[in-house]
Amino acid sequence: MLAHEALQSWLEWLTRERRASLNTVTAYQHDIGLALAFFTEHRGAELDLAALESLTLADFRAWLAYETTRAEKKQRNQDGAARSRARRVSALRSFYRYLSIRHNVNSTAPRLLSAPRTKKRLPRPLSRDHALAVPGEISDLAQDAATALRNEALFTLLYGAGLRIGEALALNVRDFDLAQEQALRVVGKGGRERMVPLLPVVMKILAAWRGQHPAPMPDAPLFVGARGGRLQAPVARRAMQEWRNLNGLPASATPHALRHSFATHMMEGGADLRAIQELLGHASLSTTQVYTLADERHLLSVWNRAHPRADEG
Repeated sequence: MLAHEALQSWLEWLTRERRASLNTVTAYQHDIGLALAFFTEHRGAELDLAALESLTLADFRAWLAYETTRAEKKQRNQDGAARSRARRVSALRSFYRYLSIRHNVNSTAPRLLSAPRTKKRLPRPLSRDHALAVPGEISDLAQDAATALRNEALFTLLYGAGLRIGEALALNVRDFDLAQEQALRVVGKGGRERMVPLLPVVMKILAAWRGQHPAPMPDAPLFVGARGGRLQAPVARRAMQEWRNLNGLPASATPHALRHSFATHMMEGGADLRAIQELLGHASLSTTQVYTLADERHLLSVWNRAHPRADEG
């Protein structure tokens, strides 16, 4: 088996068996594709499984150094370069674990690579006022009544339930029709399903949009585009970009920021971290804990109220 065939079989395995997200598969395909091209050029021949097994720690370090140099020429910031290196190391390790399990390619070199520490990116939520204003104000910018109602429903759902934009746009009419006891079944990353409760205000605007849906068959996308197909994420992002430009907000004010806002405002309201983890569909609590780092003022106020010695001067 040639290296590019092994890469393709790994990507298919990630997609079908591990249910990795499209973004993860695309990133890994890009990184390992670059690595194989580099090694092929330096070996002067296309790699097979034996050649993959023979690559040394020095070979991998040479490729990482080459990619780092290329990144520096593009004037990328230092933290961005560190994140790229960390992702490439992760991709190599994952690829070689697969090769070991499925193709008996045994190499310890990828495990010996060191990945740089990167700064944890803190969520950048909107203020409460801005988050509450998003659905109505974006709706006001629409060119027609149907688009206005659709946008209001979409952005109300994003902030009201903490969905990822991809999760919301993947919903079909049937998913809303089957929502029982104001709970919506959502399929998240890795194909993991979760039930997301819907507030009455969210149910109301979704029901209003459902009533005006141009093609309300069960299998139709819940949120449709201008041509009747599934609404695409870039269209939703452009709508929010227009809104944030009018409000003078930074580029971080995206549809995903509404998910951050949902989690942050829930935490500020006293919600349990485990409950927020379930609502967001995070596989690990450590992913949810980033919201505690982003809300130090809230933590300090909780500490001042809760600690027995807080009132001592």
